[in-house]
Amino acid sequence: MASSETQPRFGQSVKGLLSDKVTSCSGDVIALTRQVLKGSRSQELLSQAARNMVIQEDAILHSEDSLRKMSIITTHLQYQQEAIQKKTLQKPAGPAQTLDEITEPF
Repeated sequence: MASSETQPRFGQSVKGLLSDKVTSCSGDVIALTRQVLKGSRSQELLSQAARNMVIQEDAILHSEDSLRKMSIITTHLQYQQEAIQKKTLQKPAGPAQTLDEITEPF
């Protein structure tokens, strides 16, 4: 009889262990699923960051080109200012010059 009493207990403990193992495995599967989803989200964020970086690089290159063009324009304006000053200094001293006289074409 002792053996018949231990057998149901053993069966119940195996069922309990099996239930615990299933619960543990399902928890592991849930954790794995979360990790995969998090990794997928990380990949999306990295892709978005790469796209943003390319956009910023393009904007920087455009700004650099604009600055170069502005530098050229500034140089030309300086040459024009020097030419105007030289022309103003070459005229004989007399009555005050009008704006038209100063800015007339060279």
